[in-house]
Amino acid sequence: MMRKFKIYLYLVATVVLLSASIPEASAQIEADFFKAGINDGMLLMEAYIEPFANAFGASFNSAWYNTAKPHKLGGFDVTLSVSAGFVPANALEFDLAGIDFSRLELLNPSGNTMAPTIAGLNEEGPVLQLVQDVPGMPGNQVEMVNFNSPPGTGFGIVPAPMLQAGIGMPMASEIKIRYIPTTPIGEGSVRLIGGGLMKSITDHIAAFRLIPVTVSAFGGYNNLRGIIPISVEPDTDANFENYTFSDFNNQSFILDVSSWNLSVIASVNFPIITGYAGIGYGKTTTIMDLDGYIPLPTLDPDISTTNPVYTDAGVVEDVEEIRIDSYSGLRLNVGGRFKFGVFTIHADYTYADYNVLTAGLGISLR
Repeated sequence: MMRKFKIYLYLVATVVLLSASIPEASAQIEADFFKAGINDGMLLMEAYIEPFANAFGASFNSAWYNTAKPHKLGGFDVTLSVSAGFVPANALEFDLAGIDFSRLELLNPSGNTMAPTIAGLNEEGPVLQLVQDVPGMPGNQVEMVNFNSPPGTGFGIVPAPMLQAGIGMPMASEIKIRYIPTTPIGEGSVRLIGGGLMKSITDHIAAFRLIPVTVSAFGGYNNLRGIIPISVEPDTDANFENYTFSDFNNQSFILDVSSWNLSVIASVNFPIITGYAGIGYGKTTTIMDLDGYIPLPTLDPDISTTNPVYTDAGVVEDVEEIRIDSYSGLRLNVGGRFKFGVFTIHADYTYADYNVLTAGLGISLR
């Protein structure tokens, strides 16, 4: 059997790489996802981590603004925020019987088929197995896989820290900039790029110049890319002809998250206190991929009729990526900001399929 390997799953890629908020890497999962093959493994992984993908996407797509009033020309702010996405109760488990596996089967399909997602209870789920006939030997079966679906973390909150700058532009508008160059963190790397535009609507309506109310339109886009090395190697005698163990040294888990947000924002602005609210729509696309050659166990009666073996036929060179599209539906958020001189403190709450709490502080001029 293939040795269990540690794969840095979604929580590590998003939280550890960005904030190192889990220094013990407690989100490393001892994963058996791929023992039954890449396709079934990716299906199981997708169902297991989808709630974290959605919660992180909701967090990642927040903290764009804390007022609807753009800076004056040349004004700017630098703001550090942390947004926490909450996994809803209906995303804490999933039905294994509802996944269209090509080879994996439930050991007891008439029993419990519900398994925890990564945000669910810290308990293992039902047993999955794969039993195959040895080629050319009907009735001679070998157990390729037998494992419980993985336990959850018991942690249903996914944070996303964000550093952002805003710069006042002509015509009562403001650009937002989010950028982290490709940065080595541990054995992996992360890169972030994003931008947005806020345009005042009420600045062009004379009546609104007499009251401290601003209404603006906003649009923003983010892209995060993280690369985390993994190690999947045979732990039995290998029978490779065209591969060597060095061919399996450059494996990595790749995470790419893109999001956009379109909103209308209103704020009531006083010298110290600002109240703001926004309504809008957003979408997050999460793509996960495995890069590198992945060796998987196969059956070869010329080598063994009782155990899986590792041959060229079991090496996968091209893994189909996982793509998770998360639509927020209508997003409604409300919040407040305090400004003391050039320093600001803000907090808001976003109501959507995955709710988000945001808090932050910054420096703001003009």
